[in-house]
Amino acid sequence: MIVNFSIQNFGSIKEKQTLSFEADKSNQLEDYYVIHTNGLRLLKLGLIYGANASGKTTILNALDFLRDIVLEPEEKKTESLDFKPFLLDASSINLNTILSIEFIQNETRYFYEVELNQKAVIKETLNHYNPKKSNVFKRTTDLEKQFTEISFGSKIKKEKTFEKTLESNTLWNNTVLGGFLKTNIKSKELKEVTDWFSQYLKPLILTKTELDGYVTTRISKSEIKKEDIVNILKKADFNISNILIQEEEEDIPDGLIEFLEKRVKTPSEQLIELKNKGKITSINLEFEHLVNNKKYNLPFDSESQGTKRYYGFAGILSLLIKNSIAFPIDELEASLHPDLFVHFLLSFLVNSKKSQIIATTHNREILNNKDIFRNDAIWFTDKNENCQTELYSLTDFDSSVIRDTSNIYNAYKIGKLGGVPNLGDYYIEISNEKE
Repeated sequence: MIVNFSIQNFGSIKEKQTLSFEADKSNQLEDYYVIHTNGLRLLKLGLIYGANASGKTTILNALDFLRDIVLEPEEKKTESLDFKPFLLDASSINLNTILSIEFIQNETRYFYEVELNQKAVIKETLNHYNPKKSNVFKRTTDLEKQFTEISFGSKIKKEKTFEKTLESNTLWNNTVLGGFLKTNIKSKELKEVTDWFSQYLKPLILTKTELDGYVTTRISKSEIKKEDIVNILKKADFNISNILIQEEEEDIPDGLIEFLEKRVKTPSEQLIELKNKGKITSINLEFEHLVNNKKYNLPFDSESQGTKRYYGFAGILSLLIKNSIAFPIDELEASLHPDLFVHFLLSFLVNSKKSQIIATTHNREILNNKDIFRNDAIWFTDKNENCQTELYSLTDFDSSVIRDTSNIYNAYKIGKLGGVPNLGDYYIEISNEKE
């Protein structure tokens, strides 16, 4: 589970900002929001509010970028790291970016920090607590020689050639964790951490992410039970009685293999298998509706946008309930009725055991119901006078600002908590002069 995540000099964020999942002292909704692990009380949910362009998505992008540089290391020294530092002052462009995350994996607490620019990873540290803090490894990079130097803590078991072998496979623009994934060596700690990034922390879900294909594929592979999805859709008041999936093999369209090879850094097993097979599997998805005791099948494309979106979310919800995972989700409320938005969150909180959601949202109606949210699960992003994103929690405000539920909703609505657009009047002058 994520304990906290910090960002410095990334996108619209200049100064260090930290998103924490450590619960405050309140026992409100304890059984639904709080997970007890390693002596910590960690929240299942973090909702981030803010105006457009305030930096909400930047938080999620930074987390997704960190996951990517661990699991998808660059293959060549000449490749640049795909991110931008803070660009709205003269100094930040030349300063390093720092990302750090604390998390729990296999009952062990880890702290991981990476300092980098667009060319190279400058410094990297991994510590763990067993129960006291000890260093797993430290990494520095000789920028002139473009060479990685790694030293492991004295308590870490390793073979004699371990460090040198790992150094040779960790390019200056790779993380040590990424280098480990390319190296045939054993390390309990590095495996636990890379497993956490690949198995617990899932890729960012954007509004444009086509979740239907993701969910349908996992139903076909029996990773998700179709019956669970139908049940979730029924409870959300969708008149769907069955999901029909039909697979057909077709010849691979001309140019598809070449296109896919250009899109990936290294050929995956699936791509190699597809190339050898010469066939592609197409999936036909339909929903069965029961109306007046008669069954009607509708193609997926004929369903409403909200139905399509919630089918994807139903799959995500089933995974969150069944497993221990975390999903970052941008604009959670997109295409969802406000009541369905709340229903999804409550279904997650009531049924999940050790999963987390980090989501951005504009849906402020939830702030009007103290019975279903905790203050420490609500966060805001705002731009300061220097156009830098600041991240803060609802718990940062004293009781004079937020005395009760209605005050929280109203305080946010009128801008007392920040995170709302500072709009001008509605009159717009358009020049009629021809240039």
